[in-house]
Amino acid sequence: MSNEKPARFPGLRKDLHEIFVAEWSPYLGAVLLVLIVVALMTTGLFWGVFGGVKFWGDRLNSAIGLAPTLGIAEAKETLLTHRMSLMNILLVAGAFTAALMSGQFAPNRPPKLEYVWAAMGGSLMGIGASLAGGCTTGGFFNPVVHSSPAGWAMWVGLLAGAWLGLKALLWTLETIEWGTTPPPSIVVPTGLKRIYPVIGLAIVVGVVAWSATWWASPDKQLASRAIIVVAGFAIGFVMHRSRLCFARSIREPFMTAEGTMTKAVILAMALGIPLAALLFRAKVIDAYVAIPATFWVGSLAGGLIFGVGMVFAGGCASGALWRMGEGHAKLWVAMLFFAWVGSIASALFKKLGLTTIDETNVETWEMTGVGRQAFLPDMVGGWGWALLIGFGLLALWYAIVRWNETTEKLTVL
Repeated sequence: MSNEKPARFPGLRKDLHEIFVAEWSPYLGAVLLVLIVVALMTTGLFWGVFGGVKFWGDRLNSAIGLAPTLGIAEAKETLLTHRMSLMNILLVAGAFTAALMSGQFAPNRPPKLEYVWAAMGGSLMGIGASLAGGCTTGGFFNPVVHSSPAGWAMWVGLLAGAWLGLKALLWTLETIEWGTTPPPSIVVPTGLKRIYPVIGLAIVVGVVAWSATWWASPDKQLASRAIIVVAGFAIGFVMHRSRLCFARSIREPFMTAEGTMTKAVILAMALGIPLAALLFRAKVIDAYVAIPATFWVGSLAGGLIFGVGMVFAGGCASGALWRMGEGHAKLWVAMLFFAWVGSIASALFKKLGLTTIDETNVETWEMTGVGRQAFLPDMVGGWGWALLIGFGLLALWYAIVRWNETTEKLTVL
């Protein structure tokens, strides 16, 4: 007969394990992500990533003396008051907390060659996002949810770029041998691992207190940032627990024919489009606020370049951020070059007149040298056709992914 004492509160332990340790379904992650994004929209805000990343790059270029040459203005905000910078930082913090509470935080050093790919991939992502007016969040996901064809143009570019990137990556795997030996693993003391959940819980308490303090602040800017603290943290937590990643949704069908992540992103968009439409019709938020002036040349070309870059970097913008929180050194390097080159590319494209807003345009939408703002309801005469087009493209994407899961006709590896 066993002398072991039964575990106390077995039901509670099981529930906590399901929430904080067991991996969530990406479909659950998609639903929760949309709810957070829509909650932001009800306050007149929207989710963005590249704006914050570029702000980091601007600060870096200012620090090394390149800002005056590039025409980058002196920053008037700090890393914690710039809206998208703050959201990105909290996204990393949310993912870090989720990794701690699940016991999955593990500092990871890749082989030397992977650092080269991180630098190259991050640089290409910076160039692509500068052309497309955003990354997979601001150039693809947001415009699609906001019923803009700019998102779909970038989608085509992303697909083509991911295909080309995988073909190039396959060639490197077969050709390059230098720098492929992995370094020794970083061993985390067992005692430290045991208190991971406690550290994670302390961070949660700290973030709640931070948000509450700013919410009660007489400073209007800080008060307005309180919701961003919570939203950014929640997005990072959700994306880590569900492993939700836009890069995987584009890349995986070409790699393994596996389509679960793609179908999760399709679900997110299928939920987001009608919910956003209701907010636009109620004039809660202006639809054009998150639509880049890049349709269609900038969106397509930027998506192509970004798609190649995210394959070599190992993730897109939001995916890189939450994996940074998990401890992946490669993604920190990729993000550094994404920010730095993204800042440089944005400044140079503006100097060349490619992405500068045309001030002589008298239309309701903005125009640049690589495209314009495009909103389907205004283009096709109402929401009926706009929703039909949006859901039709989602259905087409789903059908192709489902067909490829059984035939593997689109795989390149």
